[in-house]
Amino acid sequence: MKVAAAGEKDLDCDHQRHAGLYGAQRVKAMSAVLLGLLLSVLDYAIANVALPSIAHDLNAPSSRAIWVVNAYQLANLSCLLPLASFGSRVGFARMSQIGIFLFLITSVGCALSQNLLELTLARALQGVGGACIMSVNIALVRFIYPHAELGKGIALNGLFVGIGVALGPTIGSIVLSVATWPWIFWINLPLALAALAMAHFALPQTPRSETQADIPGSILTVASFALLGIGLDGLMHGDFLPGSLLTGAGLICWWLLLRYQKGRREPIVPVDLLARRPFLLACLVGFLGFVASNLYIVAMPFTLASAFHRGDSTIGLLIAPWAVGVAVMSFVVGKVADRFPASVLSSLGLLLTAFGFLLLWLLPLDASNAAIAWRTLLAGCGFGLFQPPNNRAIMVSAPAGREGGASGMLSVARLGGQTTGALLVAALFTIFPHPAFICLGGAMIAALTGSALSLGRKYLAD
Repeated sequence: MKVAAAGEKDLDCDHQRHAGLYGAQRVKAMSAVLLGLLLSVLDYAIANVALPSIAHDLNAPSSRAIWVVNAYQLANLSCLLPLASFGSRVGFARMSQIGIFLFLITSVGCALSQNLLELTLARALQGVGGACIMSVNIALVRFIYPHAELGKGIALNGLFVGIGVALGPTIGSIVLSVATWPWIFWINLPLALAALAMAHFALPQTPRSETQADIPGSILTVASFALLGIGLDGLMHGDFLPGSLLTGAGLICWWLLLRYQKGRREPIVPVDLLARRPFLLACLVGFLGFVASNLYIVAMPFTLASAFHRGDSTIGLLIAPWAVGVAVMSFVVGKVADRFPASVLSSLGLLLTAFGFLLLWLLPLDASNAAIAWRTLLAGCGFGLFQPPNNRAIMVSAPAGREGGASGMLSVARLGGQTTGALLVAALFTIFPHPAFICLGGAMIAALTGSALSLGRKYLAD
């Protein structure tokens, strides 16, 4: 089976099930999806920019302050697949509303935190709320857009991811220039309230699975991701004994989970989907792309502060071109994502991203802001070209009735890559006194590897 694009037939498409919405209904429903998405992405991007300030104010080393990002991502990643499965049973719209409400409550907890532990725990709960939103995000798009226009819907999704990431550093810089870091969480409240209202009134009701919720499988899935993630982080920080024990426990949980999932009709870990080679390859390409992006995004604020000697307000503005490039290119690629294969578009995108990272890596330490900005913009344009076609390839590789599993796995590939990238940054900051350009080099290698795998998928998928 081949991934459908450029005239290939979608063997698993149910045109009646995926007929989509039209006119005002589509506009309202997609607006609700995008507002929830913007809430999740905006907060993540703002938190990245504030890491140096949080580390300073809470008297925490940089390698530990990164857990403000890692806790959100790890909780998000651990809960994505169970929540995607649960969303298939309670309805994707209801799951999105639950996530927005939880995000609202935990934003208050983040803003009121008095130390790094409190903030990390609040961010972990916020990550669960984000997982509720992201686990069903693309599944909702699958029902809002007709099959022939799915690429447009996914590209629009990517456009708003880019807008959120672009606005995040800018808003973060503005907030940090006039107020303290807790205000980056207080500003979530009006957006969350608006998103909750729109989700209630505009999101479509989707078919629900009649399969019973798998509570043991859900617990094993969360434990597998969480123990492995925390254990690997311990190893990255040099805590070898606890890190090894937790990593080992995580691997045992994974073994038990995969044994338990065998033969289940709708497994929480979608082993049935991963057995489809086009689906697996698209997920691997997505994973590598996001490893590359987070090696850049998490390390770059520290790079700009320590190597290029930029202040908080300038750091946000110099990271923003990445997201501008993602947003602009996502809009452009939306016009062709349904006509050209991901093996071409996504490969070119990651190649362009790697080239942008190479140009940043070659910069002298006295480089101007303009020199940093246009290279960052170029890398972001490449990432915007890569993402929508690859996401489309993931969704069209899944059969009717497995939209929740595919949507969850798409988010797992994204967050798994982001978490891996962040863990690598933490390790490099622990091992090397000045790891800034090593992180950029690693990002370039990950992007090139993803580009090569994407280019070969039309041969490997047969």
